[in-house]
Amino acid sequence: MSLVLAFGVVLLISVSLSGVAARTVLSSALLFLVAGAVLGPGMLGLDNIGPDDPIVAALSDVALFTVLFTDGQRANLHELRENWPLSGRALGVGMPLTMVGIAVPAHFLAGLNWPTAFLIGAILSPTDPVFAAAIVGRTDVPARLRRLLNVESGLNDGLALPFVMIFLATEQGAGADVLWVGVELVLGLVFGVGVAAGVALAWRTKILTAEPHLQPLGPLAIALVVYSACHLTHANPYLAAFAAGSALATMDHVAAESFQPFGDLLSEVTKYAALIVFGALITPQRLSGLSWQDWLLAVVVILAIRPATMLLSLLRTQLTRQERLTAAWFGPKGFASVVYGLLALQSGIANRELVFDVVAVTIALSIVLHSSTDVPIAKALQVEPPDDLPGSRGQAEAGEEASKP
Repeated sequence: MSLVLAFGVVLLISVSLSGVAARTVLSSALLFLVAGAVLGPGMLGLDNIGPDDPIVAALSDVALFTVLFTDGQRANLHELRENWPLSGRALGVGMPLTMVGIAVPAHFLAGLNWPTAFLIGAILSPTDPVFAAAIVGRTDVPARLRRLLNVESGLNDGLALPFVMIFLATEQGAGADVLWVGVELVLGLVFGVGVAAGVALAWRTKILTAEPHLQPLGPLAIALVVYSACHLTHANPYLAAFAAGSALATMDHVAAESFQPFGDLLSEVTKYAALIVFGALITPQRLSGLSWQDWLLAVVVILAIRPATMLLSLLRTQLTRQERLTAAWFGPKGFASVVYGLLALQSGIANRELVFDVVAVTIALSIVLHSSTDVPIAKALQVEPPDDLPGSRGQAEAGEEASKP
């Protein structure tokens, strides 16, 4: 319960400081990560949560489903067609190169076998735009750069999932398990598309209409049906979530748009809850057990592999040099990598502790580096802080105008 209290307190602080965070290097994600680490068993010990605690599995499951369902609604076919020239390069070239690029030093530096090395590559290949909010969330940043980062991060969580599941099953050593993982993924795809498309078609009839204030509950109901159906049938709920969100946004954009504000808030809450639990699992004992090669691997992943693979994938595009460098740098490891790391920790693979520790250090370094550089880079792109934030110049000027007689 102390962890719940801590979550509420940190959430309140984070909301209260969100205006400051939008203009400075302060990071809400970092607040939750640090709070979990301080209150967890490694430091104050106010909450002795462990990797095998049921809340870890339950929270990871619900949070990842929620985020993938919300992300899927940003990946409708119209958006994909419009933004595919750049996003297709990032996803079709940059992401596979990132997986391989991470796996190679994971094998030679950390001494992991190839299946486990590729598992780390799959876990750390997704990106999270939350830590680049000063770039992605501003309408005066070049639209093609924002769309590139948004579409890439919205899709790569779901695209990385099959690789994570397959490499986990491969490392567990049973060929039948790999085949069954494939069946689960296909079933998840069928459930997600089938339920969302069926409901969207039903909503087109004149009989089934929803009151405007109840419209956001429609997609939520679809998510609940898909989630429960997948768990009852052992279909993969995560791929189903992403597929359902994408199918709904494609076939009924009105329903998807009505759900978006509520869905974004819901996914943010679950993200932060997972981060505070994730932080509680990062103990000094874990960090002290890592070798210098493991630490070097985390640094190489952030400073070398992502920038190099992204720059390579964006060669000969219409992006300016500054835009390409910005896109290459903002490959923050965020929520999806957190949950995939927790899945690896709860699996039965031989090196699960080392996999989690390497992933945890990489994510922690990424949160610190990327969330502290988004505002300076936004300024370099000649983007001013939002004018409607408390204490901002625009709001002060508006107050002065209002006070004039």
